[in-house]
Amino acid sequence: MCLLTDERTPTGVPGLDELIGGGIPRGHVVLIMGGPGSGKTILCSQFLYNGAAQYGERGLFVTLDEPREDIQAEMRPFGWDFERLEAEEKFAFLDASPFGMRSSRSFKPITARSLGDEIRRLAKKIRVDRIAIDPVAALLFHYPDVAERRNAILQLIESVRSTGATCLLTLELRAAGLEREVQVEEYLAHGVLILRTLKSGSNLVRAVQVEKMRGTHIDLQPRPYIIGSDGIEVYPEETIF
Repeated sequence: MCLLTDERTPTGVPGLDELIGGGIPRGHVVLIMGGPGSGKTILCSQFLYNGAAQYGERGLFVTLDEPREDIQAEMRPFGWDFERLEAEEKFAFLDASPFGMRSSRSFKPITARSLGDEIRRLAKKIRVDRIAIDPVAALLFHYPDVAERRNAILQLIESVRSTGATCLLTLELRAAGLEREVQVEEYLAHGVLILRTLKSGSNLVRAVQVEKMRGTHIDLQPRPYIIGSDGIEVYPEETIF
């Protein structure tokens, strides 16, 4: 098990680190929650790509939904060449999507334990500093019982923590409003970032809110963000309401 320190992992997302005390505490596991189209996969990709390109940190992208080829194609318009990073051994994909698993000769139903074992193996092989798992709901779908679901997410978190890497997990937000029921996964992660669309006057605005980040002074206010040609950019000085 890794020891958590005061050392920070910069997210590589302009404006986001200002909301979380300069970056994610190294070794923490952070949940990225949002609805369809909110930019969860983009944020994960930006975190990993800029981690390698700007900070020299190796990354591992674990895809549980889309095949790696689709993600690579979707991220090219942002200028993120993951194929090049892979060739330079700065990055790796773990395709645990239904498409990737069906193409594997050793296909077995994925579990929290088997996924955690494979993540640890790859993390050790390429000495990763950053991990993104997208979307974790594709795994937790196999655990409809609340107690089993909690144990599965705990097992996965423990696996990624043991690598020493800073990790992002994505999960669908089940309710869009500010008043909502807290999901069990939010209690188990070290940090939670919520991406959603809010009404500001007569306009709809994308907003990111830091629900929690253990060991960190945070900005609790929803702050606007955009998805532009360079990825996500947060405006930490602007307000929504």
